[in-house]
Amino acid sequence: MVHYQRMKVLIYILLICYGGVVAPAFSRTYTPIRVEAKKWVKGDNNQPWQFFDTRIINNLQGFKNTGNDEVNKYGSTINKKIAGTGFYRVEKTGGRWWVIDPEGYCNIQTVINGFRQGTSQKNQKAFRQLYKSEEDWANKSAKAFEEYGLNGIGSWSNYPVVQSYNNKSQKHKLSYSVNLSMMASYGKKRGGTYQLPGNIGFPNQTIFVFDPEFPAFCDSLAKVQISGWKNDPDVFGYFSDNELPFGIKNLEGYLTLKNPKDPGRMAAEKWLKEKRLTVDKITDKERSEFAGLVAERYFRIVSEAIRKADPNHMYLGSRLHGSAKFVSEIMHAAGKYCDVVSVNYYGVWTPVKEHLDNWAAWSGKPFIITEFYTKAMDSGLANTTGAGYTVHTQRDRGYAYQDFCLALLESKNCVGWHYFKYQDNDPTAKGVDPSNIDSNKGIIDNDYRFYEDLMNSMQQLNRQVYSLIDYFDR
Repeated sequence: MVHYQRMKVLIYILLICYGGVVAPAFSRTYTPIRVEAKKWVKGDNNQPWQFFDTRIINNLQGFKNTGNDEVNKYGSTINKKIAGTGFYRVEKTGGRWWVIDPEGYCNIQTVINGFRQGTSQKNQKAFRQLYKSEEDWANKSAKAFEEYGLNGIGSWSNYPVVQSYNNKSQKHKLSYSVNLSMMASYGKKRGGTYQLPGNIGFPNQTIFVFDPEFPAFCDSLAKVQISGWKNDPDVFGYFSDNELPFGIKNLEGYLTLKNPKDPGRMAAEKWLKEKRLTVDKITDKERSEFAGLVAERYFRIVSEAIRKADPNHMYLGSRLHGSAKFVSEIMHAAGKYCDVVSVNYYGVWTPVKEHLDNWAAWSGKPFIITEFYTKAMDSGLANTTGAGYTVHTQRDRGYAYQDFCLALLESKNCVGWHYFKYQDNDPTAKGVDPSNIDSNKGIIDNDYRFYEDLMNSMQQLNRQVYSLIDYFDR
């Protein structure tokens, strides 16, 4: 009987501690909601709808929903201060990585990508009806971003208009992260690149990192592009490129380039010879090792060029994507030269704890998620393009946002995220990237109207980022 009573007490304690459902990636408990969604699979738009357990703030057990953290002009918590240098940096303290803002306060980046005017006739007409000028648009948008808890602007944005806004505003600042497109620009000059959905393609998907001209090109490009930003405290950092084709297919890719005098092919052949291997004896061990060598050479060259032109700001990497982010040698190479490792993260409903742990362990640096999104069918768009999940409503998009970001906040190695993106795709737009044709990726529609159900959920999370971190760290 005594044994039975003890078992009852033990079960009762366990039910109190773990009474909800354990999230797939993390240990905290919650009562899930179920959101129906459809996963994107390349070349197949007929994936089945299925339900996903989804964690939202209102259902976190033991979290006091206060509604609004106290933050400074950078969107940083006023309750944690270390040492300011006048520029953004990162530091690990108390077992957690933080962004440190120019004044020394701890910060998590909550950023929107693609803050720029739409190019279609529909976009331009709506813009003229709503805004008196580009400056008027920037000022009103920045005010809305502050309300929604967004503290920065990411890739493919109108950087000069943000810089102008920051120069005039004393009470609110938007960080901005500049993409220099160094390999893409070199490839355009060299020849041989082409447009793929979402990124630039290269011959056999091999970048030109072994070209002897590449380092000098990077030095010149960085010197010209960075000159107007190097003393700006509101610059978060620089991306060198977007979604380069690092991966275990690199070795065979270089070895099969058509030109036997191509520097990449010659480098791969020399490497294989030094390993005393023939092509038929290559294993994934060698493939991963060579992919790390390619990445190491790339990150070294571009980081040296960036730091030479600007010693003040952080280097954020090349927005790793696809299988590259799961190759330890590539992540290790990135960590040697990046201040923060940037990752575009698709294909999961909830971030996987093992992935997040590995990225930090392999690189030795914090990471930032630089692309993710969900698209909804109630937008009226077909949603056939782009790698994000599809849901039914904007409310579901908001729930998906919270689920995704809560997992990032629970990881002590993530210093923020860049949501993709500011405005929806317009199917009538001309000359756009093939991955951005007809999908509801934006926080605003093509008439510059915010999706309020989505934004309510984003606001609830963004404005309590630091309270949520305290909750998870306890």
